[in-house]
Amino acid sequence: MKESILVVAGEVSGDLHAARVVRALKRRQPDIEFWGLGGDDLRAAGMELLQHTDQMSVMGLIEVLKQYRFLKGVFDQVLAEVDRRKPKAALLVDYPGFNLRLAAELKKRGVKVFYYICPKVWAWNKKRIPQIAQRVDRLLVIFPFEAALFDGTGLQVDFVGNPLVAQMDEFLAQKPAALPWKSQRRVALLPGSRKQEILRILPTILESAKLLEARFPDSSFIIASPNERIERLVQEVIDASAKVPTRIAVVRGQARELMRQADAAIVTSGTATLETALSGTPQVITYKTSAATYWFAHAVLTIRHIGLVNIVADRTVCPELIQRAATPSVLAEALGPLLEASPERSAMLSGYEEVRQLLGSRDAAENVAEALLEA
Repeated sequence: MKESILVVAGEVSGDLHAARVVRALKRRQPDIEFWGLGGDDLRAAGMELLQHTDQMSVMGLIEVLKQYRFLKGVFDQVLAEVDRRKPKAALLVDYPGFNLRLAAELKKRGVKVFYYICPKVWAWNKKRIPQIAQRVDRLLVIFPFEAALFDGTGLQVDFVGNPLVAQMDEFLAQKPAALPWKSQRRVALLPGSRKQEILRILPTILESAKLLEARFPDSSFIIASPNERIERLVQEVIDASAKVPTRIAVVRGQARELMRQADAAIVTSGTATLETALSGTPQVITYKTSAATYWFAHAVLTIRHIGLVNIVADRTVCPELIQRAATPSVLAEALGPLLEASPERSAMLSGYEEVRQLLGSRDAAENVAEALLEA
């Protein structure tokens, strides 16, 4: 049996980052096999998928409980394959609710565990720190402030750089692709990549876009969707919404192109906020979840911000409109100044430069690949 590495990436962003690592490893060791949980990017990189991220990507207490039986089945499936294939190492990417439990079982089986993209212990539940140190062999972090959190634990922690920096630099160097803009003033709408996000957030974003259109009649709006399944859901929400802007389109798999071409954006909190910042497009950050999940998060979070761009800067670079504060009128009011030459726009772009300096310029995927070769 060939030497293999288990890769587990349960979400769209993790799939993208893991795929770059797989490609970097294949350039160094072409005969190694990769298998596990991932999405379209890992499949394109040549990994064998046991399950697709479409089925794995859930967020929120209630949503996870609803999916528990399925997720437990996937968990057991992975372990059965580990026992059969006996991988050289495991690369677990983010997705802590699943991956930290998996890490414990992998350690019992003698599989060396590399964890890429640290669970957000800096945001909540610092009690996880000793747990991570016990279950993981090497932690590969993407924010410079994370390594110090594990001082004294004995865990090897490496700041490998933030993967988005190299990815966005490569992308921005490419020739722009055509997008179906229908007027000169361009607004990107990024409602997220999960079903729950689309259903909870997109109707509000659409209504805010309608208000922006009234203020800026030359506005054109494009919604980003990660895949065909989410695109269909987005279209269903548009069709069911009473207040939708006149000039609106949906594109699939072109979120970064949309970010860089837009004059401003409404962005659901997540990795996309940092990508939008690195593309240089002003944004308003928003999020909505179930009442139970919001109550839980509000009770346990120890940070002042939820948008990654604000977390890295440790200050408010971009407005954050969360839960009840995320009304159509408030979203539209916050985005309006960013569509013009304004002090708010200038201040945000200056903040973006600060964030880029903090993240540095190291190529994370190459550094993770080097670490795995040492397994």
